Amino acid sequence: MTATYRAMQSPAPGRLELVERRMPAPAAGHVVLAVQVCGVCGADAADIDHPSMVRPRVPGHEVVGRIMALGPQVPAMWRVGQRVGVGRLGGHCNACEQCRQGRFNLCVDQPIVGVHCDGGYAEMMQVRATALLRIPDELDALHAAPILCAGIATFNALRKCGAEAGDLVAVLGIGGLGHMALQYARKMGFHVVAIGRGQDIARDAFALGAHAYIDTNQETAADRLGRMGGAQALIATIADPAAMSDAMTALAPQGRAMLLGVGKDPLSVSSGWLVGGERTIAGSITGTPADSEKALRFSVLADVRPMVEVMPLAFAQAAYLRMKSGQAKFRMVLDMGASDAPAGAIRL
Repeated sequence: MTATYRAMQSPAPGRLELVERRMPAPAAGHVVLAVQVCGVCGADAADIDHPSMVRPRVPGHEVVGRIMALGPQVPAMWRVGQRVGVGRLGGHCNACEQCRQGRFNLCVDQPIVGVHCDGGYAEMMQVRATALLRIPDELDALHAAPILCAGIATFNALRKCGAEAGDLVAVLGIGGLGHMALQYARKMGFHVVAIGRGQDIARDAFALGAHAYIDTNQETAADRLGRMGGAQALIATIADPAAMSDAMTALAPQGRAMLLGVGKDPLSVSSGWLVGGERTIAGSITGTPADSEKALRFSVLADVRPMVEVMPLAFAQAAYLRMKSGQAKFRMVLDMGASDAPAGAIRL
């Protein structure tokens, strides 16, 4: 293991800088990873001004790498050289009330990777062993990384949505999360309706598995879904309250809206509509390491892969801005082994 490593840290909201750091020995219950790739996500901390966040901080929570060193008290299942992944949740405590009930993703003493602890925009990374998950041999690192956030988030939401094979499931927002949701929903046997803005995304939506596409520039999602008999489930991947409120009105009785997009503005919903149709609105936050492994295995079995664009670590700022602008199709991934020479993204 090298004594120093390169990292792209955020000294202030909106800024990233390339630095060299010294690698400390792993703490008890932690491992050190040699990072191979790290996905770039809208929830990364480069722009976040979180009250509990201490800067400078290294963002990145879609990490695939190999274990380079083990701290004391790391379970024997993890070994040096093993290929592993780390998602948004930085390792449950195994002691709080939620952990005692097996709800590890709701652990109250769990760091958020890239917010409370340094993430994967770096060549090396230290993390709690309870955050680790195994990567199937059939998945290359570049395509595995986005599944650890965008993939598991949508995969779990679909598993929790209450719909059965053959039911109509609508996906609101065809971006980094939505393009995974469409693929998973199609492979799970749902009647898949994509909801987006503009015709430029329609071809991609159909290619990704949608049976129908609703362009909200031309018609409301509520009207079109209503004519189709209503949606048994809505997977909302964006944080636009007006768009979510409109689409939710087309939920069928006992339908369920699964919210993944996080925003500060409140949703407008009628209590009578909820009660009269026994409808449900629920949030879904990523998943446990075991859930992530299940999403990875399903991706292999069903041949689901994220569409990614690849850039080297030194161009993390450009990759982050491309993702934030909506120009990426559909996920940006940083490759620690890529040459720093090319400034353009390579699409895979």
